Amino acid sequence: MTMISRRIFMLAATAVGALAVAGVAIAEVPKLAQKDKYKVGFAQTESNNPWRIAQTNSMKAEAEKLGFQLVYTDAAGSAAKQVADVNSMIAQGVDVIFLAPREEKPLIPAVMAAKKAGIPVILLDRSVDPSLAKAGEDYLTFIGSDFVLEGQRIAEWLVKNANGKTKIIELEGTTGSSPANDRKKGFDEAIKAAGGFEIVASQTGDFARDKGRQVAESLLQAHPDADIIYAHNDEMAMGAIAALEAAGKVPGKDVLVLSIDGGKEAVQAVVDGKIAAVVECNPRFGPKAFETMLRYAKGEAIDPALVNEDKFYDATNAAAELADAY
Repeated sequence: MTMISRRIFMLAATAVGALAVAGVAIAEVPKLAQKDKYKVGFAQTESNNPWRIAQTNSMKAEAEKLGFQLVYTDAAGSAAKQVADVNSMIAQGVDVIFLAPREEKPLIPAVMAAKKAGIPVILLDRSVDPSLAKAGEDYLTFIGSDFVLEGQRIAEWLVKNANGKTKIIELEGTTGSSPANDRKKGFDEAIKAAGGFEIVASQTGDFARDKGRQVAESLLQAHPDADIIYAHNDEMAMGAIAALEAAGKVPGKDVLVLSIDGGKEAVQAVVDGKIAAVVECNPRFGPKAFETMLRYAKGEAIDPALVNEDKFYDATNAAAELADAY
């Protein structure tokens, strides 16, 4: 090694060491030791709908089955509270944090704080901004559905079954959340590629039933010729049905209603003819979440994204599948 190359090597090593001390440049998820029992955090975003409740119950049931202590928090729809919840888990010394981030950007500080504290994070059902945090470096992995594919599947069904209906109202999920971003992207791009359809209005209903109803009411008044409503989740779809019925329209006949989530109430609405089609977004995360955590503790390589399989419901199968819906 020449004097110059040795000096460059020493400078580089010093720089890496300094960055490591600062907790910046080590692009590696914290390790997880193998133990018989773990103290695990689950930072839920909210509990205001059946999907979230089903997810929480699945996580609690699996933790109890394994005999692990679960530190559970509910952010009640507040990204700021969810960041505080994660910081509280860090202070309590949990071994792992399962995080369902409410929004992509505001939860980045929580992910980074956990990494700095040496606690691996596994993201559930929603992701964070990939330009600010990366799987395999800042957090272990994302477990969830392919939200873009969900939007595409609904669009593909519509293209084949629209029966002359063409004017679409889109009820978007929470602004800035990965499912809202991706369900819109998948649907809008597929509809545009198919041609012959027009999205006459697109507005957030915040994944909430009453807000979805209110937004649907105002958009239906502004666009009385709309004959399709695409809701990013069941709660807004049920709100839209209420808005349609209040306006004297027949859901499923005058206006096609399309949804994503696949809860029992929505699948029943398919059976009843009020919802035309719904893509399931599987909420039963417990088994896969804890299995992934334990695989990581054993030293196994974990893929940056693990995709849940989702069902699809329409008039051809809803009655038969109803009993298995969450």
